[in-house]
Amino acid sequence: MRILFSALLALALAGVAQAADKPVIAVTWDDIPAHSALPPGVTRVQIAADLLKASAEAKAPAFAFINAVQSEREPGSAPVLTMWRKAGQPLGNHTWSHQNLASLTPEQFIAEIERNEPTLKALMGQEDWRWLRYPFLSEGDTPEKRLAVRTWLAANHYKIASVTMGFGDYAYNEPYARCMAKGDQAAIAQLEQHFLDGAAADADRARAMSHALFGKDIPYVLLMHGGAFDARMAPRLFKLYQDRGFGFTTLAEAQKHPFYRTDTDPSLAPEPTTLDGALRAKGLPVPPSSVDLAPLERLCR
Repeated sequence: MRILFSALLALALAGVAQAADKPVIAVTWDDIPAHSALPPGVTRVQIAADLLKASAEAKAPAFAFINAVQSEREPGSAPVLTMWRKAGQPLGNHTWSHQNLASLTPEQFIAEIERNEPTLKALMGQEDWRWLRYPFLSEGDTPEKRLAVRTWLAANHYKIASVTMGFGDYAYNEPYARCMAKGDQAAIAQLEQHFLDGAAADADRARAMSHALFGKDIPYVLLMHGGAFDARMAPRLFKLYQDRGFGFTTLAEAQKHPFYRTDTDPSLAPEPTTLDGALRAKGLPVPPSSVDLAPLERLCR
């Protein structure tokens, strides 16, 4: 299988240097204002400041998807949403408390979306905040749930934020907090290398899948999370993408591509809007992921 992937990757990326346009990524940040554990001495405000600084320096638009309940659970995180807006970056809906549609009725899930809206309206004003990122990327456990929520989204002028790139960044934040508490710098160095290697491998895999489907790059939508390790690594992550030839774009611009049409218009019959899902739908081979998150669980225990 790995030999097949290597061949697929080589074919997919052949001639990329001659492409007219370089590939672009829309970077999105979930679970704002509070994601995962905090290392000693780190605050939510500092995490947000570091993420916004890295985004500004890389000229990488930073669309954040919020769970407004966190401002109540962690009052110290409340300034983060205002900071994001003062930096000129947009906010969207990740539901009030990040519950999985699979464990709710459609009505309960829609209520979660609606409960988030007053915060978004207050902060976004006339700008477009009607983007939903499903918690856990789950559209439910039945076709009926999926259709019911999509019907409501379409009626209420929402678009769905897709994901076509992501390497499990969320899984690094808990071990980072543990390792910082223990002062284990060697383990933190391992985390850093694992993170960058995973990002690089995932970028290659996404490009291989896009080229297998379209013969070229589509604009990618990257899923990230607003955690402490993400903030630590953001400057290096953006440089990694830049060194690999990527530029950055907005979510709205990326999802103008026809691949995302059934997410930008939920009234349409849903089609796969993940690259691996689209490959499976066409009966094409899906390259295996080389990102292994299991070792992170054992670090600094």
